[in-house]
Amino acid sequence: MIESITLVEVASYGTTAEVMSDLRELNYVFGTNGCGKTTIGRVIADRASHASCPIAWKGNAPLETLVYNRDFVERSFSQSAELKGVFTLGEQNIETLQKIKDLAAEVDALTKKLEKLGESLGGADGAGGKTGELDVHETAIRDQCWLQKQKHDKTLQGAFVGVRDKKESFKARVLQERSNTKGKVVDLATLEKRASTVFGEAPTAEAVLPMLDGAALAAHESAAILKKRVIGKADVDIAAMIKKLGNSDWVREGRTFLDQNEQKCPFCQQQVSATFEKSLAEYFDEAFEKDSKAIESLCIAYKSDAARLQQEVAALISAPSRFLDVEKLKLEKQILDSTLTINLQRLDGKRKEPSTPVILDSLQNVVAAMIALINDANKQIASHNLTVKNLSAEKAQLTHDVWKFVVTELQADLTAYDSKKSAVQKAIDGIRAQIEAAKKEKAKKEADIRSLEKTTTSVQPTIDAINALLGSFGFSGFSLKASSGNSYKLVRADGSDAKATLSEGEKTFVTFLYFYHLLKGSDSQSGITRDRVVVFDDPVSSLDSDVLFIVGSLIKGLFDEVRNKTGHIKQIFVLTHNVYFHKEVTFNPNRRNRDAMKEETFWVVRKADTFSKIERHLSNPIKTSYELLWGEVRSENRSRLTIQNTLRRILENYFKILGGINPDHICDMFQGKERLICKSLFSWVNDGSHYAHDDLYVSIDESMVQTYLNVFREIFVKAKHEAHFNMMMGLSA
Repeated sequence: MIESITLVEVASYGTTAEVMSDLRELNYVFGTNGCGKTTIGRVIADRASHASCPIAWKGNAPLETLVYNRDFVERSFSQSAELKGVFTLGEQNIETLQKIKDLAAEVDALTKKLEKLGESLGGADGAGGKTGELDVHETAIRDQCWLQKQKHDKTLQGAFVGVRDKKESFKARVLQERSNTKGKVVDLATLEKRASTVFGEAPTAEAVLPMLDGAALAAHESAAILKKRVIGKADVDIAAMIKKLGNSDWVREGRTFLDQNEQKCPFCQQQVSATFEKSLAEYFDEAFEKDSKAIESLCIAYKSDAARLQQEVAALISAPSRFLDVEKLKLEKQILDSTLTINLQRLDGKRKEPSTPVILDSLQNVVAAMIALINDANKQIASHNLTVKNLSAEKAQLTHDVWKFVVTELQADLTAYDSKKSAVQKAIDGIRAQIEAAKKEKAKKEADIRSLEKTTTSVQPTIDAINALLGSFGFSGFSLKASSGNSYKLVRADGSDAKATLSEGEKTFVTFLYFYHLLKGSDSQSGITRDRVVVFDDPVSSLDSDVLFIVGSLIKGLFDEVRNKTGHIKQIFVLTHNVYFHKEVTFNPNRRNRDAMKEETFWVVRKADTFSKIERHLSNPIKTSYELLWGEVRSENRSRLTIQNTLRRILENYFKILGGINPDHICDMFQGKERLICKSLFSWVNDGSHYAHDDLYVSIDESMVQTYLNVFREIFVKAKHEAHFNMMMGLSA
């Protein structure tokens, strides 16, 4: 592994050495075009030609280096029409190759069989065949059901709640109700008469009133400390005097003035002796203090429980039930408040003069009176709710009877539908069973082919892997094909050479895939298992947004191999000027506070005047306004007033700047209200991020915010960019 790289007197680097030291397994380098990034990759790739730029290797043991950059792309697409083959481990065997050939022929036959079965199932255009025939029957019964809905909707619509706005939902309910055979069929006139009352405006259930709890206050009234005369210790020399005068409370209060007067008597201004001070302290001993604290605790508890009870009563009055006699409750509350005021005054007196016994006025009668009022209201509420419950049962029964009537009227249509559907469904199930069997057989044979290919020293496994990736990502105009001498060539569907006619994006992507698979093997029959250092220098040039994130995902997969030490790649460098690509490959859900993890380093290359400078960062240095917008979406304290424009700006940054996305096409994938929301979020396409109709969705509540967020996520899903959404939201894939 490389521990440090020194760049001096090479390309845009001057005579002052720029050193990248303490390098780790994963190293990210960001810089604009022309700042000196590519030089780093070239120094690693060709150490012999850069003697002035020493590289320090761990244990002084250089590893093989593989560098993906412009030089690699140009070498791969040189004058030769072929690419070197990528070998994987195995052994040559003529018998094995014949088995592969035979299996390939069988796979071709199965492919043709699947094509024919597919046409039988869905037709040549996907809208015919047996599934198309079934759709015809489903549409016919749906329309018949909807005619029944329209026929009875005016008088019986209360039974159709929830399915009145969609034909498919109404049909599904009809088919569901067919199995509910309980009861007899009620005639239409009776149903309409019952519906006029049952489906009218109905009362709603009332909440039961909470009960008051005066037990805590009642317990305080009988506290023993209230009647106790709290005085000082009796065997102190001044106790007799205090007892004779009956002024222990006065003496206790006077102690504070004695302390404030520098131990001089507040009356005669004579210095008080230490013996007298000691006597006072002994008189007001620990027992006295304990009782005093008991009084203080009682006062606090009584005040708290009193406030709680008053709040409970106030709540009943402020939001009264229509079954509660609020005026009587108000009168009782006045008595409660006045009694509590008196009791609190007495408690305050006891706290100031502990030696004075106190008796609190009882709250038992007033609390009992209020509880009686609440109990009476709750009895009326229970009776009311029982009535509501019975009405609900009647409504449920009527709904059942209406649906039974509708099903009965449709019986002939439903019977014909069952017969036609059964025959078509049986044919569909048969075809699908054949397709599933053929797919399994084909998959098994393909697996056998892959297994046999892996046992040979061949370039074919790499061809298959690259072609699979090209096909899955929409590059269907060309593919890789084995050529003579274990080489590859790029061909069109008609077999013609494709290399010279590839676009820049196609050339970049296929070269990257070739490099990616070269990392797993070798371009010769030796050196396949050598440990290596890998450099990716701007691998996303000329790529559109879709492929950019595909390349990022493949590279991040290599990161996992390095972290888990499961392959032969020991160290990776990623050099890029693309902010979005940098954010993509550096994202790690386990990262905290943007700090570099133990296996990472972050670097920024800048070109000041004429020379390049390299600066290390302890955390990811690339943080864009785009990421800040996502941070607002992730926040639980997001603003309802600004969330719409935040979502719009994200879509503008992502889809408009990267390009290749048609917002109208995405919005067409939504229906109803969600489609309107989608169009409002994409409003920048025609009018900019802020336009005259913004007020349409400005004033929204929390539930509407969630709807916007749901549509926002679905935009990425439908555009096939869910991986980016998950990354920016910090969600696992």
